[in-house]
Amino acid sequence: MSRHFDLPTLRHARRDVPAGVVVFLVALPLCLGIALASGAPLFSGVIAGIVAGLVVSLLSGSELSVSGPAAGLTVVVAAAITKLGGFETFTVAVVLSGLIQIAFGALRAGVIGNYVPNSVIRGMLAAIGVVIVLKQIPHALGDDRDYIGDETFLQTQTDQLNTFTEMFYSFASPSTGAVVISLVSLAILFAWEQPAIKRRAWSGLIPAPLLVVIAGTLLNEAFGLFHPDWKLVSAAHLVSLPVASSAYDFFAFFSLPDFAAIGRTDVWIVAVTIALVGSIETLLCLEATDQLDPEKRMSDTNRELRAQGIGNVLSGLLGGLPLTSVIVRSSANVYAGARTRLSAFVHGAIMLVAVALLARYLNHIPLAALASILLAVGYKLASHKIVKEMWSKGPTQFIPFFVTVVAIVGSDLLTGIAIGLLTGIFFVIRTNHHSALTVVDDGETWLLRFNKDMSFVNKTELKGRLRGIPDDSRVIIDGTKALYVDVDIYETLKEFETAATFRGIQIEYHNVFDKQIQAA
Repeated sequence: MSRHFDLPTLRHARRDVPAGVVVFLVALPLCLGIALASGAPLFSGVIAGIVAGLVVSLLSGSELSVSGPAAGLTVVVAAAITKLGGFETFTVAVVLSGLIQIAFGALRAGVIGNYVPNSVIRGMLAAIGVVIVLKQIPHALGDDRDYIGDETFLQTQTDQLNTFTEMFYSFASPSTGAVVISLVSLAILFAWEQPAIKRRAWSGLIPAPLLVVIAGTLLNEAFGLFHPDWKLVSAAHLVSLPVASSAYDFFAFFSLPDFAAIGRTDVWIVAVTIALVGSIETLLCLEATDQLDPEKRMSDTNRELRAQGIGNVLSGLLGGLPLTSVIVRSSANVYAGARTRLSAFVHGAIMLVAVALLARYLNHIPLAALASILLAVGYKLASHKIVKEMWSKGPTQFIPFFVTVVAIVGSDLLTGIAIGLLTGIFFVIRTNHHSALTVVDDGETWLLRFNKDMSFVNKTELKGRLRGIPDDSRVIIDGTKALYVDVDIYETLKEFETAATFRGIQIEYHNVFDKQIQAA
């Protein structure tokens, strides 16, 4: 993919445009919910979504990734707004975080994302699927106390509920109207997946998620006519876009940063925090989205960091939240049939038109219908087929996968990834530890062969092997197969040489001491 600016192609517009509509429908309540949870103006989430769609999509290093305000930053944002004393000061930090991300991209820091084990990435995808399902069940039942984009185990309100207790209370007092809308929506989504429907030409004319939104909205309006008790009328149960009665009111939703605060240390600390957390989340999402991509394209991570940085600069200047690449939006994009960045651009364009001209109409969409779409996305991400596939690969792949799933479901995305990453690293070291050395002997002569590059992680095994060689033996240490031998290994061998003089051990080296990489 080119490292320079290029427009999305129209080659797959038949797939990308409907997918963009679906992503818009999923992203809109997420933008509003994340702004609400962050203690920021509701429209700031929409601004971030629009910038992500119209700008980041054009500059992105990924064809299928979709950006927007991220649930993983809500705690950081909420604390920062309070600490900095106002939203206008906070947006200065957002602008600065974007400049830092541009620098990250220029320094080619995107390579960091390549060092996350595949088992951890697969675990992240499955965990996000589980979280989506668990979090959307209450919304499908009409319990909309928690915002629709929440991903953390502990709820954000003061009621101290967690994911499981929230579900329990939802089942105890469901809304009949929401349940009916959810069941009809899920039935439509299920039917559209059946071969008998999929092979019909007309089934491709309208994406199932879009049909779900239309059907759910019409059904809720029908409740008002025929069964008023079932109708969802509270703003808590519906999309809640700010409505502008005039152009002046619309532009009043935007706010400018207070650049008088640019010299404050606490503003820079917040900026660095947002840049680091946002960049990590973006790189993880890119790795995951590449795995979901049917064409298995490899994203340009450094270009993506630059794109995210430019997006954050513009979002902050307009009064928006910080944005990242987001796996929920991206996976919805993939499953809606998108093929190129055009779908992400379309979602941003529709969001702009919708909030400017159609807000009062979109506010009739029930959250139960949107929750059903996310339930279907979550199920696909956490399919039992993925679990079976990882199980078949053995414990070195399944255990990091499983630990990542449990950790993310029980905490949040970044904490869970950190735990999964540590588990994956443990198994890498363990595997490397047990396969790096081979020792054979005939009772008098011992052959110790380096089977691969030797680093400090192999030092413990090497010491144990050398310690087990009897006194008065002959030892041949062969490094022919190793391209690189670490300084720690050399020092261990030198220590063994000293000990060998006292133990009567004769040492012979083959291709060992020419393996250290010279400093540039």
